[in-house]
Amino acid sequence: MGIILFVCLIIFFALGVPIAISMGLASAVAILWDGGTPLIVLVQRSFTSIDSFPIMSIPFFILAGVLMEFGGISKRLIAFANALTGHFTGGLAIVTVVTSMFFAAISGSSAATTAALGSILIPAMIARGYHKNFSGAVQSVSGELGVILPPSIPLILYGVSTETSIGDLFMAGFLPGILIALSLMFTVYIIAKKRKYAKETKKSGKELWQAFKSSFFALLMPIIILGGIYGGFFTPTEASGVAVAYSFIVGVLIYREIKIPKLITILTQSVITTSSIMFILASAGLFGWILTREGIPQEVAQFFMSISDNPIIFLLLVNLFLLIVGMFMETNASIIILAPLLLPVAIQLGVDPVHFGIIMIVNLALGMCTPPMGINLFISAQIAKINLLQITRGMLPFYVVLLITLLMITYIPGFAMWIPNLMK
Repeated sequence: MGIILFVCLIIFFALGVPIAISMGLASAVAILWDGGTPLIVLVQRSFTSIDSFPIMSIPFFILAGVLMEFGGISKRLIAFANALTGHFTGGLAIVTVVTSMFFAAISGSSAATTAALGSILIPAMIARGYHKNFSGAVQSVSGELGVILPPSIPLILYGVSTETSIGDLFMAGFLPGILIALSLMFTVYIIAKKRKYAKETKKSGKELWQAFKSSFFALLMPIIILGGIYGGFFTPTEASGVAVAYSFIVGVLIYREIKIPKLITILTQSVITTSSIMFILASAGLFGWILTREGIPQEVAQFFMSISDNPIIFLLLVNLFLLIVGMFMETNASIIILAPLLLPVAIQLGVDPVHFGIIMIVNLALGMCTPPMGINLFISAQIAKINLLQITRGMLPFYVVLLITLLMITYIPGFAMWIPNLMK
């Protein structure tokens, strides 16, 4: 049954069938091949996969991200970041990284971060004389912060799939996210210095204060959401509801950029994004149930242990494996399928499940900006009006930096575990 499952999945992938449908169809064929399992299981297991309180946070965080985009929060974050760092060499590119950090701390989505900010910043960089390849690459690679910094939707999925504390995962994502952001800013500065990209005019103290005041309510949002979670005032799921309410109030009553006609567009966009993720979750849950029933996790564990029982070698193999997977598979589906398979081996070798979750997310985040299926690359390339090859060339120096930071996060557990351990 397991062989039929994977053969069908590969065939459907090769035919270009969407991931969610591929997993669902492969599962259905495997159950029919088995013959001893009633087809009602298809519906039961798919529903059970999304019948979870933590998963409720996903549609709310998605809606909050769209409300931010339409409510004027995004452009105010950009203005404040520009006032802070725009005067450095390569200022607008550094602003892209800094703004992506702010936006990521609210939206939880890599694609949303790339699309919402890229539509403003990529044309602005090109207009200031930055190469198109570089402009698209900076936004693409900065967008991955959306799934590393909390509240990250993939971190929520990992927590649900492996029964790991989502609060601990959120806390563990802070330092790795900041490390990656700092490494990106350093890389941007070096490249901009070499190419003599323009600086922005340094803002006066008064202008900086005005930018801060204008963006105050936007900056307050991640403090409320993350402070509420870590302070024990509400759960991550409840925080997602607070994020929606706060985004709506700020967009409608304070910034006054969300009008009634816009609400239909906002809700439609949110529903479409949520539906695609939930479809993947349902299909992946059914797929994972068959894997567990057939004992595939145990076989995967034995395979890795047969190669080496050294945790250093194991983590290196996992990194290589996940980097390849991230190039070809959608992040959410990869987490749901692979986390239950790989985590038991990691725990057996003494790797903390929270640390392992961060390793997985960072690997798969890198897949979002690597060809041939990196969603961030496609979004940024479309905005910059360049092709996939051109933007990939612009990504080359960033790949080197990201791989170095990935190894640091993998082999120095303190980057992920220092804050969670401090909070206990």
